[in-house]
Amino acid sequence: MTWLVTGGAGYIGAHVVRALQKAGLTAVVVDDLSSGHREFVAPGTAFVEATILDGQRLIDTIQRYRVTGVIHVAGFKYAGVSVQRPLHTYAQNVEGTRVLLAAMHETGVGRIVFSSSAAVYGNTDLDLVTEDTPKSPTSPYGESKLIGEWLLRDQEVATGLAHTSLRYFNVVGSGYPDVYDTSPHNLFPLVFDALVEGRTPHINGDDYPTPDGTNVRDYLHVADLALAHVAAAQALEAGRPLERAYNLGSGSGASVRQIMDAVARVTGIAFTPEIAPRRAGDPARIVASGELAARDLGWEMRHSLDEMVASAWAARTAAVES
Repeated sequence: MTWLVTGGAGYIGAHVVRALQKAGLTAVVVDDLSSGHREFVAPGTAFVEATILDGQRLIDTIQRYRVTGVIHVAGFKYAGVSVQRPLHTYAQNVEGTRVLLAAMHETGVGRIVFSSSAAVYGNTDLDLVTEDTPKSPTSPYGESKLIGEWLLRDQEVATGLAHTSLRYFNVVGSGYPDVYDTSPHNLFPLVFDALVEGRTPHINGDDYPTPDGTNVRDYLHVADLALAHVAAAQALEAGRPLERAYNLGSGSGASVRQIMDAVARVTGIAFTPEIAPRRAGDPARIVASGELAARDLGWEMRHSLDEMVASAWAARTAAVES
């Protein structure tokens, strides 16, 4: 069995590819390198530089490598920026998914694991969201991910597509010293860049209705997330029944201020973060239950917050030194 990983040269996708290979599965990567890095792709892995908006390239790749399933990680993933760039977000995340599904249908590939997002829930007063929590995304990014789930659902009705979607929020840490988060918008890279450059990290808003006034999120180690994608792929491959969506949540979450405290503790660099304005489209709190994923996918949080920070910092400092 061969799995096509869209976005497989990105931070998350590269971890998924290596987890697939460690599990004895074959991976093929399609990535346009708009935010991914060719060097993140493990040596010997088939790589095609292409956008998922190019349906013919997808068809050619699927046929050439005899792909039997897809893990769809590619997409524009920045909730705050999506508010300023809604059309770009929809083109990448909605049209890109439609084109991918069309290529899969054309080539007879009937299995897909979709990297969705907890952003589909938007703001909620619930202490813990479940898969049945009403969906009310607050950004074009969250909306685009929800539409992606709808596309899979409708294609299942039309063609019998086997699928599941994994909803998660902040992905951090590193499983390999040569793969790290390079996003210019994510919290960990922003904090680390500031520390490396001698600047003071900042918090976007401290007036949210949370215990310490800063956003509360699920923070997941990227290696744990990758294992969940592989478990979902293996389940689809074996024909086991899966829910249409799973939350990959911690059940407790952590605030941005708690993250800052952990960074200072792990790196040994003392600092007091500056307070900046809120980012548009950022919900106050999203913490999800991972109960269903634990039941069906063996999902669990295998890393503490300090371990997440430590692995991310080690990879970041290794990159600086190289």
